[in-house]
Amino acid sequence: MRGNELLVDGDDLDIKTVEHILLDFGELFEEGSTFSDKELRDAFKQIAEDRAYSLKDHFQKARFNPSGKKTVAPKTANQRKYLDAIAANDLVFGIGVAGTGKSYLAVAMAIDALFKKQVSRIILTRPAVEAGERLGFLPGDLQEKVDPYLRPLYDALFDLVDAEKVTKMLEKRIIEIAPLAFMRGRTLSDAFIILDEAQNTTSEQMKMFLTRIGFGSKAVVTGDRTQVDLPRGQKSGINEAASILTGLDGIEFVYFTEKDVVRHKLVQMIVKAYEARSENNESQHN
Repeated sequence: MRGNELLVDGDDLDIKTVEHILLDFGELFEEGSTFSDKELRDAFKQIAEDRAYSLKDHFQKARFNPSGKKTVAPKTANQRKYLDAIAANDLVFGIGVAGTGKSYLAVAMAIDALFKKQVSRIILTRPAVEAGERLGFLPGDLQEKVDPYLRPLYDALFDLVDAEKVTKMLEKRIIEIAPLAFMRGRTLSDAFIILDEAQNTTSEQMKMFLTRIGFGSKAVVTGDRTQVDLPRGQKSGINEAASILTGLDGIEFVYFTEKDVVRHKLVQMIVKAYEARSENNESQHN
């Protein structure tokens, strides 16, 4: 940099990319937009992965504010692909490791659809599978016993919408949070439905859930195939769905990797280490 001149050296594609970034940045700045270093780094990371994506796309199209409380933006190219898939399809599977934003982004899209009156209610569900602990020993009635399983969904809701609004919508059943077993026998129309932790569904539960989807509804299924808590020998419903439903019109699968982990950097390293160990064990067995 010399004064107001910037010299860029590199191959043609890289120079063009930098030129587009600077032109977009100038226009956005003139329009009154301001950005933090982190926001810009997230945008640059996605542009590096997908050169067709622009700084303007990131700050004008990809970001959205579902309820007026908090702006949501994809932090990786796969997260953006996931949001685009949810917008374009009636059924989307988000499959990948912990910390990739699968559940949070799905809840954000559900809130956005509700506030835009695209759906009349949100239904959030999870299978209540015991991950090493025993459900029966928890205190309280059935609802109080299953609430800890559903807590991550509550956390996402309260992060995106004012607590008072969430409480009112829960009371009026505009937002319903319930274990997967409660879905049996129902037809869920005009709703945004999220099945979280779907790696812990059996084949029968997954089929039951997918056949609940009614007219005017949109469904998102999220799961981490590395964290199956089902009894040994029982097949995960999400794995079976991936083999049966891939390629069907109106259904899209988005796969996340450790590169999409948006938690503490240590989480990314931990996920990578466990994956390497798992691959090593598999190769030894083979």
